[in-house]
Amino acid sequence: MRWIDWIANLLFPPKCPFCGKLLDEVGICDACERDLPWTKGEETLRTGADGLRCAAPLWYEGLVRKGLLRLKFQGVSGAAEPMGGLVARCAAEEFSGAFDTVTWVPVSGKRLRKRGFDQAELLARAACRCWDTKPVRLLKKTVDNPAQSGLTDAAARRANVLGVYEAVSPEQIQGKRILLVDDICTTGETLTECVRVLKDAGAADVMCAAVAFARKGRVEKAP
Repeated sequence: MRWIDWIANLLFPPKCPFCGKLLDEVGICDACERDLPWTKGEETLRTGADGLRCAAPLWYEGLVRKGLLRLKFQGVSGAAEPMGGLVARCAAEEFSGAFDTVTWVPVSGKRLRKRGFDQAELLARAACRCWDTKPVRLLKKTVDNPAQSGLTDAAARRANVLGVYEAVSPEQIQGKRILLVDDICTTGETLTECVRVLKDAGAADVMCAAVAFARKGRVEKAP
């Protein structure tokens, strides 16, 4: 362990991102490893009519929901490290060897200034540390649209994300097989739109990974 990591762990000891238990190292506690609502088998990979493929290790409920809400809305950015590790593990199992570039679903500039960080970027960076690489910023959100969590109608959610993302660094997109990281996959509309933008910019393939899936038919509003 580097000395700077040792000092950081001394001042801010790692905690389980879901239940908050103090840990000796970054990760999740044994109880959460055993009892969290893990996706299993075919549940781990969700596909959509527009070619969406998204993998996620957990269901968005119980302690998983609480942990992700703390990450996004309570500034518990340290939770991104162990959660990103779970994303990396799941993506490696479902898409091993299928991607050569990693990026994330960005928040708007307004939301970034308010929140102070982009939770999907933190998750992507944490996942990439497991592979000794770094993610690349390939998307920009140009419209500060209403949060998807405030919309329950599928058509409204789709319309809400149309045209709000743009590709950046096209030279790093063309011909690439891209893993796109986000925190939650609810109906998949946001991911579907981002995949479309990346493919229109020349990506050879795009697959997605998130921390958790919302159960189909269940759209939960954020606090």
